[in-house]
Amino acid sequence: MTLFFATALMGHAAQVSAPTVYNGMCDASGAVAIDRELFVVADDEDNKLRVFHSLTGGPPLRVFDPSAFLRVDPKEPEMDLEGAARIGDRIYWITSHGRNRNAKYRESRLRFFATDIVRTNGSFELRPSGKFYAHLLLDLFNDPRLKKFHLDAAAALAPKSPDGFNIEGLSPTPDGRLLIGLRNPLPQGRALLVPLLNPAGMISGKPVELGDPVLLDLGRRGIRAMTLYEDKFLIIAGAIDSTRDAKLFLWSGGNSKPQPLEVDVTAFNPEAVATYPGEKRIQLFSDDGTVMVNGVPCKRLPPDQRSFRAVWLTF
Repeated sequence: MTLFFATALMGHAAQVSAPTVYNGMCDASGAVAIDRELFVVADDEDNKLRVFHSLTGGPPLRVFDPSAFLRVDPKEPEMDLEGAARIGDRIYWITSHGRNRNAKYRESRLRFFATDIVRTNGSFELRPSGKFYAHLLLDLFNDPRLKKFHLDAAAALAPKSPDGFNIEGLSPTPDGRLLIGLRNPLPQGRALLVPLLNPAGMISGKPVELGDPVLLDLGRRGIRAMTLYEDKFLIIAGAIDSTRDAKLFLWSGGNSKPQPLEVDVTAFNPEAVATYPGEKRIQLFSDDGTVMVNGVPCKRLPPDQRSFRAVWLTF
């Protein structure tokens, strides 16, 4: 892949590196940094959380599987993990909460949960924290502020169909809360964000507390991933379906207008993003499940032949 160039970002030049290749999975869908060299990433085709070295690439260094903790349906176990957000040493994870591609209801896809980064003797592990939460979809249906978006009707459709339902973004906020970003539906052609005010309370068994919804003009794109970078949000926006139409935006929150970044990622399929402590750069991860390898989609290859790419956006 060629080197990409961005003209400017808030007065600073930015460029995107050539890719690093990671092995063992294809469909990167949500990621956070563990430290300045390691990241953990979800694959929306299985339920595993894999840790990689950000600079060297190659196979995963550690693999964690929270399926038992999350009590997934053994007949339909796929959770469709889509978003991750770190607050302190806790990582929150969210599934799509949508139906499968055939519009079939799957209980395993209704999960919000957390893992804690526990460090001992120079190493670490990811431990499930508290309880998983399985009622968020109903909470969204029942919130009076969201009724006008008809999310109950949207959630009866396939996620990538027009007016379907699909959560893909999760981001921390400066005050320690979360933002949920929807890829679909697009009310009035705009992306829908829902503030989640008490993530720690949810995993301790308390009812959810939601904030006022936000609609963002991302050029008729939904949210595929987002994260907090310094005091702003970096958003990866994309089409509701499989069309390659990714674009990056920087949003200051509140009533401000998202600002597009002139970065060419058309040869890439960004669906996850991570920031690193002390770094003035961001890592973008590609969902490469449909990339053809000798005539076979990556996700259909044997596990040891699968791979995905990531690039650095440097300011």
